[in-house]
Amino acid sequence: MTLKSRFTQREATILKNGTEVYHDWLNPPPPIYMQFYFFNVTNPLEVLDGEKPVVDEIGPYTYREYRPKEDVDFLENGTEVSAVNPKTYIFEPDKSVGNPEVDLIRTVNIPIVTLLEISKNNKYFQYIKPIVSGVLKTYKEGIFLTRSVHELLWGYKDPVLSLVHTLVPSISNMFGLFYNMNATNDGRYVFLSGSSGYLDFTKIVEWNGERNLKWWTSDTCNMINGTDGTSFHPLINKDDIIYIYSSDLCRSLFAVYESSKVVKGIPVFHFTPPAKVFANVSINPDNAGFCVPEGNCLPSGLLNVSVCKQGAPIILSSPHFYQADESVINSIVGMKPKKEDDEIFMDINPLTGMLIQASKRMQINVYVRRIPEYDVTQNLQTLYFPVMYINESVLIDDQSAEKLRSILLETRVVANVPFIIMAVGIIFGIVFVVLVCRPSRTREEGTEEERGPLIRTS
Repeated sequence: MTLKSRFTQREATILKNGTEVYHDWLNPPPPIYMQFYFFNVTNPLEVLDGEKPVVDEIGPYTYREYRPKEDVDFLENGTEVSAVNPKTYIFEPDKSVGNPEVDLIRTVNIPIVTLLEISKNNKYFQYIKPIVSGVLKTYKEGIFLTRSVHELLWGYKDPVLSLVHTLVPSISNMFGLFYNMNATNDGRYVFLSGSSGYLDFTKIVEWNGERNLKWWTSDTCNMINGTDGTSFHPLINKDDIIYIYSSDLCRSLFAVYESSKVVKGIPVFHFTPPAKVFANVSINPDNAGFCVPEGNCLPSGLLNVSVCKQGAPIILSSPHFYQADESVINSIVGMKPKKEDDEIFMDINPLTGMLIQASKRMQINVYVRRIPEYDVTQNLQTLYFPVMYINESVLIDDQSAEKLRSILLETRVVANVPFIIMAVGIIFGIVFVVLVCRPSRTREEGTEEERGPLIRTS
């Protein structure tokens, strides 16, 4: 099946084994890059004394991301396809600022802060308190740690977690922001094949055996909506709302049309999530379901995902707290949000539904606060402490762009054939009338000339 026929046949919007659209869905051809930017804390002791954190941004550390779909199963009903989507990351030194194995970052000690939280009001973890207290008394900077980029990302054996692990085996002795997330998948998805209609093309209907999420406190917030963000149905218009489900964000979100652009000679619609997607309930009451525990709502621009991160006090936001409350932005020295650098966006060709360019940007923050049971925290401000942010980006490669431009050109020509035929018909009609009328006028003029002398001579 050729690229041209992809958009001229019904199979263009159906996941069917052996077709090119199925092949591209299995292994999207445009390269995907994951960039990691870290916030290095320059004044840890001052933060413990109640001052604002001062951070320096270090990055990017760039990895090529490979995400083919595997273990594909066409279900018996013919309308659904199940698959897993493992992701593998390969470091790209030429696109990075340094060596992740060597470069050190001072940041919040997430294992310690997590243990502080889970041991606070949980009787089961009361015997963890002496361990945590001992570490904090021995090392005043225990709230902070210094580790290499590689360790923070892919994991290291934490000494405190190792002690706790001997008492509570269910708690791992390893920690990393992306620990166990390289060359692994995030669960099994079930997609609609599109056989029931092109609008259903690659929509997710099930994840990890569930048709809805169970983390949030409302049915609306627990809905799994849209695609995985790598493919969309064709014939998109400016009024469409584009839905995406992201397991990284633990939720679905939506984007709306913002502008029209041209990327590598390809017309696209620029879609972005509006501010209300991450707004506080006072602005968007529909977000009340994301308040966990129920009624515990954060300022605009923040999402508490501790319920889907094994209880770790992780708060997600856009990079540099873009679209967050000013109070959150101003609580950290070094946050300078910019729309063009920090927003999530998708550039989609409206005719084909192909993703031409996109960036999924997300910042990982840790909720830090005073906990009366631990003396070292007594002067801490309540903070949403930025640890790092990611930029997962894709841009269509030159070869695919050239093929798509050719398809779009041929499609425009074919679409305009009736108008071209009509125009040619009108032109030929005018020419025909002119050709028919001109000899007639010539004959009439000639007759008058012949009659003229007779009249003069009479």
